Amino acid sequence: MGKYLFKRLLMMIPVLLGITVMSFAVMKAAPGDPVTLVTELNPNMDAEAVKRIRAFYELDDPIPIQYLKWLHRIARLDFGRSFAPDNRPVIDKIAERIPITLLINILSMILIIGVAIPIGVMSAVKRNSLFDKGTTLFVFLGFAIPSFWLALLLMILFGVWLGCLPISGFRSLGYENLSIFGKMWDMAEHLLLPVFVSAFGGLAGMSRYMRSNMLEVIRQDYITTARAKGLSERQVIYGHALRNALLPVITILGLSVPGLIGGSVIFETVFAIPGMGQLFFQAVMMRDSPTVMGILVIGAVLTLIGNLLADISYSLADPRIRVSD
Repeated sequence: MGKYLFKRLLMMIPVLLGITVMSFAVMKAAPGDPVTLVTELNPNMDAEAVKRIRAFYELDDPIPIQYLKWLHRIARLDFGRSFAPDNRPVIDKIAERIPITLLINILSMILIIGVAIPIGVMSAVKRNSLFDKGTTLFVFLGFAIPSFWLALLLMILFGVWLGCLPISGFRSLGYENLSIFGKMWDMAEHLLLPVFVSAFGGLAGMSRYMRSNMLEVIRQDYITTARAKGLSERQVIYGHALRNALLPVITILGLSVPGLIGGSVIFETVFAIPGMGQLFFQAVMMRDSPTVMGILVIGAVLTLIGNLLADISYSLADPRIRVSD
């Protein structure tokens, strides 16, 4: 196992390097830069002032040199300084925001796994039943409803009409004065809608994947043999079929990490949550390329780690699979 992990980590290096090249190229190809945003609205800016600003941001170097300098910095976990007016280190801004984004995404993943897998199994076992048809309708709604529109509807329902849930932010005013239980309850209220919106589309898709895999597995000969031996239906489904049906789902879960992180931009902006998605949106609007590229690199690392964990989870789901050293 140790040798396998070492090989996988080595394979992640060229992939991550390619991602840095693409991220840097996309940002440089995008129109506008922070100097343009500053100088276009200031009539007192002359050519010499523009030149000094570009030198301050190291934008006057050739693009390959800019990339090599940036790559050298991120190898030391230094993503440079933000082009925003605060001019703070990018790593500090990301470190403040990423725990919130990770918390929401982890809770969303737990909700997806805990709800979608049982729904998929029950839909396959009770194929063409009323439950199966109801979950099929749920899947169609999950794929059809845009997440930002669903977020706005939930905000109107629970925040405006019912007034039972907060619709923005991560904490309430006076959060510091609450007890430990009060702080946990306050945070739970603020996270309920964002976590549901983040997980809704994944719930629909994952339950459908699970149903399809289970239908394929329960038709196999070894399932018929297990039933012929007199095993109960529960032992057949959960002891034999479920493990094999989980393998493709584990792959989908590993590949869904970038989708969850990308979706953070939408619901964190809608719910005004100070996470990495909101920071990414603000950085794009301000042409803050160091922050954007730093977030892209962090997201790529999380995606690669998610895929690695998915591969390792294969051996846990199916004892027939062994990771060779």
